[in-house]
Amino acid sequence: MISVFGSANMDLVAYVAEAPKRGETVTGHRFRTVPGGKGANQAIAAARAGAHVAFLGAVGDDGFGAEMRATLAQAGIDVRGLREVPGPSGIAHIVVDDEGGNSIIVVPGANGTIAGPSGEDLAAIARSDALLLQLELPMEAVVAAAQAAQVSGVPVYLTPAPARPLPDELLDAVTTIVPNEHEAAAITGAAGAEAALDALLERVEEALITLGSEGALYGSRSGERLRVPAVKVEAVDTTAAGDTFVGAFAVARSEGMSVADALGFASTAAALSVQREGASTSMPTRHEIEAALP
Repeated sequence: MISVFGSANMDLVAYVAEAPKRGETVTGHRFRTVPGGKGANQAIAAARAGAHVAFLGAVGDDGFGAEMRATLAQAGIDVRGLREVPGPSGIAHIVVDDEGGNSIIVVPGANGTIAGPSGEDLAAIARSDALLLQLELPMEAVVAAAQAAQVSGVPVYLTPAPARPLPDELLDAVTTIVPNEHEAAAITGAAGAEAALDALLERVEEALITLGSEGALYGSRSGERLRVPAVKVEAVDTTAAGDTFVGAFAVARSEGMSVADALGFASTAAALSVQREGASTSMPTRHEIEAALP
């Protein structure tokens, strides 16, 4: 089982020819709402990639919260750890341009009320094969969850987004950190993916930097280093491609795949996702991933 301790947001997605600059108003050509949030996205990605998944988080007592709970449950995810709190659910305002690029504003809502894992959360984490974390919950809650997993010998995958300074007590409990190239640069201050990887490996056992159309770069303290090219496709919407990659990679590694095979599996999953619109709606099934593997 994979546990995901993270955010659930309703994505409010506007599609435009070109994203507006500061002070500019543009006319969009479409709008949709899609259940998302980095935590929920990774949970759905892992479930569709073949894992039994437990989601641990919070939604508000509004319509968005009910819809997000239903979406996770329909994906086969255990939602007993998804608490409901008074007030609004988290939202993400996403602008997607015609080239498939995006910019995102997150308002935490219910996610910001989580002070730490509950007793039930701790029990779920302890019996997991892996724990997936992101930074859309309060930092103290993320640290507590990571430390609980470490005590139980559960591998911890951290997506450090939104990028911010990372306390040592968090990184000491992380097995694999998975930033994109911008997050890696912001965290380390290093110029270039190779230098950022070296800096990350001074603080964690494994680092995996996703590089968009340039693929991914992996390194470990044992000396293993791999660069995997991206699967070349025509991108329609890159929203949640990184979450798809992380969810699929964690599933593959939990099943005992080698790092190289897991990277190929995750890259294929991400490539499939960017050819579809939306976040959770774009994520491929295990059958689709395996059928597309080179």
